[in-house]
Formats: sequence, C-alpha cells, structure tokens
Amino acid sequence: MFTVSLCAAGCGRPAINGSNLCYTHQADQEQEMRRIVAGIERNETIKDLCVSGMRFTEVDFSHRRFYGCNFHEAVFKNCMFSGSLMRMCFFDFAEFIHCDFLKSDLQFLSFAGAYISSCDFGGSELVQVNFLGASIGKTSFCNSNLYNSRFINADLDDVRFINCNVKRTNFIKAHQNNVVFKSSNTAEAIFEQENI
Repeated sequence: MFTVSLCAAGCGRPAINGSNLCYTHQADQEQEMRRIVAGIERNETIKDLCVSGMRFTEVDFSHRRFYGCNFHEAVFKNCMFSGSLMRMCFFDFAEFIHCDFLKSDLQFLSFAGAYISSCDFGGSELVQVNFLGASIGKTSFCNSNLYNSRFINADLDDVRFINCNVKRTNFIKAHQNNVVFKSSNTAEAIFEQENI
C-alpha cells in the first residue's frame, strides 16, 4: 500500500511520487506529468504510485498492472485503460471524461465521489468496486461483472448495465435516470435497505 508523504509546502495534500511537493505546488506541472507518464510507459507493473490531483489528457494506461496507487482528485480526459489490471487503487473524487476501460480487471478500487462521463467499462471485471456518491453519466458497463460493488447514493444518468452480473451489487439510494439493466440479474442486486 502506498505511503503518504505530505507536501513540503504545508498544504496537507500528498506529495506526488519523486517529489516533496503535491501536484498543485509543482513549479512545472506539465514537466511533472510527463515524468510520471514516462515512468508508467517504461513499466508494465506500477506499485504505490501517488499522483493525487494530476491531470492526464490522452494518456495510454492500457495493459498495465497497478497495485496500491493513489489517484485521488486526478483528472483523466480521453485516456485509455483497456486491458488494465488494478488492485486496491483509489480514484476518490477523480474525473473521467471519454475514457476507455474495456476488458479491464478492476478489483477493490474506490471511485467514491468521482465524476465519470462518456466512459466505457464494457466486458470488465469490476469486483468489489466502490462508486459511493459518484456522478456517472453516458457510461456503459455492458457485459461486465459487478459482483459486490456499491453504487450507494450515486447519480446514474444514461447508464447501461446490459448483460451484467449485478449479484450483491448495492444501488441503495442511487438516483437513476434512463438506466438500462436489460439481461442483467437484477433480482440478485440490492435496491432497498430491507434487501440486505
């Protein structure tokens, strides 16, 4: 699991890997982003990475393995995560816009409070993933395994769960607008408190 080193500027945010400052206090944020991306591109396995608050545009994270990484409040636009494997990673309050997670293996992750728009998680393993309070729109989870994941208090707008395993998936207090569960096992999902 990642070790949290706080920013030397005293703001209380975590310092990014290879620096004693958080992303906000970096003198050259673009250079730091390029340095981190180059490190990811050089390695198939990434452990204990802390890039809280960083902004990534059109970065290819595909077919990488991430373990115990901190992406808290990071922003991802037009990024590729297809075929990636992630364990115990934190994306709390992160933003994902037009990102591709096709055929990924994502287990024990947290997307609590995240903003997810126009993304595709199709054909993925999303086992025990936390989407607590996330805002998810125009996104597909089709043909995915969402076993024991949580969408508690999430805002779901134009979201597709077609042909998904939603056994023990918790949707309590999730706000749903134009959500499709066609061919999914919704009888085994949790939509109300008394179903627990």
